[in-house]
Amino acid sequence: MICKHFGSCGSCGLYDLSYPEQLQRKEERVSSLLAPFYTEELEVFDSPASHYRARSEFRIWHEGDRCDYAMGNIEKKGAVTIAECPKVIEPIEKRMWKLLEKINASPEVLKQRLFSVEFLATTTDECLITMLYHRRLDDVWASEARLLEAELNCKIMGRSRKQKVILSDEFVTEKLEIDGRTFTYVQYESGFTQPNPVVNVKMIEWAITQAKKVGHGDFLESYCGLGNFTLPLSHYFEKVLATEISKRSIHAALENCKLNGIDNITFTRLASEEMTEALNGVREFSRLKGIDLKSYNFSTVLVDPPRAGLDEGTIKLISNIDNIIYISCNPETLARDLETLTLTHEVKEAAMYDQFPHTEHVESGVFLVRK
Repeated sequence: MICKHFGSCGSCGLYDLSYPEQLQRKEERVSSLLAPFYTEELEVFDSPASHYRARSEFRIWHEGDRCDYAMGNIEKKGAVTIAECPKVIEPIEKRMWKLLEKINASPEVLKQRLFSVEFLATTTDECLITMLYHRRLDDVWASEARLLEAELNCKIMGRSRKQKVILSDEFVTEKLEIDGRTFTYVQYESGFTQPNPVVNVKMIEWAITQAKKVGHGDFLESYCGLGNFTLPLSHYFEKVLATEISKRSIHAALENCKLNGIDNITFTRLASEEMTEALNGVREFSRLKGIDLKSYNFSTVLVDPPRAGLDEGTIKLISNIDNIIYISCNPETLARDLETLTLTHEVKEAAMYDQFPHTEHVESGVFLVRK
């Protein structure tokens, strides 16, 4: 990827390395962290070098009579205005610059006190644009934004303090080909989604490869989100219990389950710590009414925690399950958690997924089997 803003825009910090060099650097870092637990070669899943990011947000920088998109400066001092962003997928790229033209042509309505624009797009060319304002939005704004929806063939939302204006929908619908099946995912504007669709598919298929090695029993998932892993992996287990703390994500997960005609998953809103308490019989939750936890015989668990990694209780809980798939967005906390998990389990497979080219960020995964 070549971008005229390399060296000034803080969004891409590894601009001075070729993409193969970036991958090697990340592989060496993850391999070094996992070396005490895994001595084989990592499986590396690369990304398209450009047009890979399906969600992005840009500040709106007002100067004189016009505004521009802006990102944080690489030196973390102020912002830099941008005229291109080759990392966003094409459904975003082909709309974002036309949108900016329309904003600048509407100083009294679309441009007035606009401070940020967020894009959420799919590989099937759906795009949801959220425009954020420091003012209350009225019918005049809604009328002009509807015209813009039609012109850009997209969905537009407006947000301001304690106000959300939905003109058509607040979601996009993604379709991904995963392990020979087509999966449909409703993705909401305010919910978490994997940012790189190509690498996301590779990551899910890696997890499926591990699940196929088990081939029996029930499946437990913590931090399930909208069902990104849950739906494809459900085909390889008898029953599935998936937990997530976000109400919005659980709503999307239930919707996605219906869209895909899957009937062996139970989604429930529990934090990771609450899941541990429920499965250990420490607490009863009204949210689990009608769910017989004792009926599950978990052979496999998948965890995909935030950067802080797993809490002590969750580590203790999953240590009692034969097979663990651990997807991590922070290899440092993954290595920390493996210090405990490898007391009972052995790392059989390890992988690295490059969701964020041109940055230091890297995702990784391990498959552990009870000793």
